[in-house]
Amino acid sequence: MAEDITYDLVVIGGGPAGYAGAIRAGQLGKKVACIEMERPGGTCLNWGCIPTKALLKSAELYDDIKHAADFGITAGDVKVDFGAIMARSRKVSDQMAKGVEFLFKKNKVEHVVGKGRVLVPGMVEITDGEQKGRVLKTKNILLATGCRPRRLPDVDHSSPNVLTSFETLQLKQCPKSIVILGAGAIGVEFAYFLNTFGAKVHLVEMKPTLLPIEDEEVARAVERAFRKDGINILTGTKSEKITVSPKGVKVALDKNGEKSEIEATHLLVAIGVSAYTEGAISDKVKLETEKNYIKVNDSYQTSVPGIYAAGDVIGPPWLAHIATFEAVNAVNGMFEVAKPRRVKVFPGCTYCRPQVASVGLTEAACKEQGLAYRVAKFPFAANGKAVALNHAEGFVKLITGEKHGEILGAHIVGPEATELIAEYGLAIQSELTWEDIHAAIHAHPTLSEALGEAAAAIHGEAIHI
Repeated sequence: MAEDITYDLVVIGGGPAGYAGAIRAGQLGKKVACIEMERPGGTCLNWGCIPTKALLKSAELYDDIKHAADFGITAGDVKVDFGAIMARSRKVSDQMAKGVEFLFKKNKVEHVVGKGRVLVPGMVEITDGEQKGRVLKTKNILLATGCRPRRLPDVDHSSPNVLTSFETLQLKQCPKSIVILGAGAIGVEFAYFLNTFGAKVHLVEMKPTLLPIEDEEVARAVERAFRKDGINILTGTKSEKITVSPKGVKVALDKNGEKSEIEATHLLVAIGVSAYTEGAISDKVKLETEKNYIKVNDSYQTSVPGIYAAGDVIGPPWLAHIATFEAVNAVNGMFEVAKPRRVKVFPGCTYCRPQVASVGLTEAACKEQGLAYRVAKFPFAANGKAVALNHAEGFVKLITGEKHGEILGAHIVGPEATELIAEYGLAIQSELTWEDIHAAIHAHPTLSEALGEAAAAIHGEAIHI
């Protein structure tokens, strides 16, 4: 039976969309419950963004130590404890999850440990966990169940040699060799990490370049860096047959009709994600979907009044910061605090080395749309701070409108690209021009000077190139 108490909002899912939406409603003084089977944070905090960045930091540090002589430092015999590296990533996730639990208490959000299912509009049942059978009455429901890694239907995923990102984060030893299918952000990040610690990495991508959604010049720069580091890059290549055995995997490949085969101890399937709604919605509730994702309107309301959805479960882009933005706007809208906004401009980041970050249109997209534009690039090799850091690879690429000079897109490959991109994102959001960026004084010596120099280069005014 349903309880007498009525919540203002029940959130199903505790990831970046779920916990952010719950906390925002708590800030508004609403009575909120957030249902999550595991600890708060979802895939991003527990099995995605956060632990992988901890792993990548270990890889960067090891990489830097190997080049300590370049800084006049003799490091001696450096040893790697792969298990300790993986354990540290779990500790980082633990710390951040505790932070979310604190925020729930601070904002009076009830954390229900279990699985939630929408019975009918206004009623959510706990279907698993200690409170199984409990039914919560609520005025609003926010579905934030996220996505899970896609699996290959003809591959035995029960084999310990076959991994998704989830299993990779639980490895106790670095694989001797690995085939990574898919060179999006997840595939590329794990390729860099595992290669740094000694795995022989084969990175397979059916599109012509790594990071297919990024600007082609940026993708080519990453490809060159990876090849230099010994990663076997196989772009424009399809996997035809995968054979799994206790000894490892064999992958049959096809590149424009040219057949080949590679062997490795492990296979990492990084071919994308799919919406996770299993068990979250009863048969009595018919939500409209589009390509298996929950369809919402501009207020994030589904086809059923009173039921909202946000985050990965409503479709791409599958990014934690997008999920948070959507959930907060959904809550603002449902409680009439502010008109909800849909995502238009957002940064995309890949945390390999060299890092990749972008916002706005690629040059290819500008051409497809028939836009009149200008392009300028500034290399980090001409930036004093980058040279001092011993990481002067890459460049800043800026695309602006021909007539008004507005920023159409920005693409960075190089040191701390993921931190630097925020300036250009703010510029696009604020409708600034290349002249505004150029006019802002960037401290010397900093990596951010490259942003100002790229803007100046739009009309040939850069000083250091």
